[in-house]
Amino acid sequence: MKKSLLAIGVLLAVAAGLVLWGSKFAIGMVHDQLSAQKISFPDKTTLEADNPALAKYADQKVDNGEKAKAYSDYIAGHLQKVANGQTYSEVSEAYLKDRTNQTLGTERQTLFMGETLRGLLLNAWGWGLIGTIALYAAVALFAAAAAAVGVVVITPVKKKPAKRK
Repeated sequence: MKKSLLAIGVLLAVAAGLVLWGSKFAIGMVHDQLSAQKISFPDKTTLEADNPALAKYADQKVDNGEKAKAYSDYIAGHLQKVANGQTYSEVSEAYLKDRTNQTLGTERQTLFMGETLRGLLLNAWGWGLIGTIALYAAVALFAAAAAAVGVVVITPVKKKPAKRK
């Protein structure tokens, strides 16, 4: 029984280490890629006028998944003001029926760029979230490994009865 618990503890510790590595990789990659884009939130006054819920991010750089999600919400608010809230797909369909309409062409391009950027930011948010969940999973696995090894350590050794002669 002790050998099995010890083996389980070691396996859980190895799994925890790998999950922790994956977490650090995902969170680090999201940070590095977002930081390279040099995206920053506008000042507090602008955010309070646009989207008061985002005012806490005023003048901050977008460098993690949570901020990427918030900035995508900021963009979404701006996209709602283009083409009376229609999506890229809706405007593109109208534009394809009337390719001479410059307004539709401009709105189509704006919506395409905005929705694409939102998608990329939401992707970064998703990977940041996965990294965070993996971090919590690694902590839980380390705790389980410690518990398994702890049981082995605190369980008294049973002495075999002496053989009679």
